Amino acid sequence: MEKSNYPELVQEIIKLHFTHLKDDEEVQLILDREHNHYLLMFVGWQEQQREYGSLIHIDIKGDKIWIQSDGTEVGVANELVEARIPKQDIVLAFKSPFKRQFTEYAVG
Repeated sequence: MEKSNYPELVQEIIKLHFTHLKDDEEVQLILDREHNHYLLMFVGWQEQQREYGSLIHIDIKGDKIWIQSDGTEVGVANELVEARIPKQDIVLAFKSPFKRQFTEYAVG
């Protein structure tokens, strides 16, 4: 896959998750195409409990996809690999830089 297609692929994946959640939860899909920031956020209230936070947060920095937050069951990194993104182009940014060296993915 061409690295220039990474933004479109990331948007496709995050939109699929949004489509599955939008009827069940109060979620916001945020696509900052200019700066390559893509988020799926929970925003609202469930009974008396505040719901706020990112389910998925992905940035594209240079030629790498940085997964900042991933609260999915299947794992966004797995979905990217399934879409033929090389593991060396995916950074698990939610892991410390020290721990990243022990994964199959990019360090940064």
